[in-house]
Amino acid sequence: MRSVAITMLSFGVALALQAGSTNQSVVNWLPPLPKQQQWKLVWQDEFDGAQIDTNKWDVMGDWKRRDGWWVKEESYLDGHGNLVLRTRKDGERFASGAVRTKGRFEHTFGYWVARCQLPKEQGHWSAFWLMSDSVHQVGDEGRDGTEIDVAEFPWRDGKFAINLHWDGYGRGHKHAGKEFSRPAITKGFHDFALQWSTNEYVFYLDGEELWRSSTGGISQKPEYAKLTNEVGDWAGDIKKAALPDYFIIDYVRVYDAVPADNHTTAK
Repeated sequence: MRSVAITMLSFGVALALQAGSTNQSVVNWLPPLPKQQQWKLVWQDEFDGAQIDTNKWDVMGDWKRRDGWWVKEESYLDGHGNLVLRTRKDGERFASGAVRTKGRFEHTFGYWVARCQLPKEQGHWSAFWLMSDSVHQVGDEGRDGTEIDVAEFPWRDGKFAINLHWDGYGRGHKHAGKEFSRPAITKGFHDFALQWSTNEYVFYLDGEELWRSSTGGISQKPEYAKLTNEVGDWAGDIKKAALPDYFIIDYVRVYDAVPADNHTTAK
């Protein structure tokens, strides 16, 4: 309890923001900075409008992914300020949605946050993660690129995982991660976030600090965001799922720590 209390106090600076959708107003927690710095919003998507903004997102598909397929039609906006990644039975295959900012927004460091509502059915899992194509390089640990899984959701009881992968996915592959249980995430929308600095990753859920790590060396390379659904046994038996099922994202925002300006504040 003491650690949670300290964490919540450390988040004394919070901004109440309207979510830009039919969802209720939310509190967007920003970690405190030294007084000579402030947070600046440098990239965002509130998912307003009728179609995914392809200047911001690469809609992935159509190709096989694990035990299913990533299919472009399974990623869409619902018209109420949300991105929807759907998983469904499509003939003899299982199709899911996935998007990434590759080639649109690739960035180093900052505070990355996605507000999400999780799927209900087994057999597929959702994730909010950062990726660099240089993750396949071996020799400089994670400094030359790390897969940063801000949150992965293969379970349906409030358990989720945070993971780091570096030095490729072959014989040299290295990994570190943690698992957490927060039953409250099974209902409604929740903020999953990463504060990425030159020497540390700090992961958060709704303003609660979960894990600090510098394991493997911190990525110093620009990375792009990914929001994905994929089918696999890690999440259970997809044949027992009542489909379709949905991973819903209210917004994604990225902030940089910049020199303080007394006349402006982060929004």
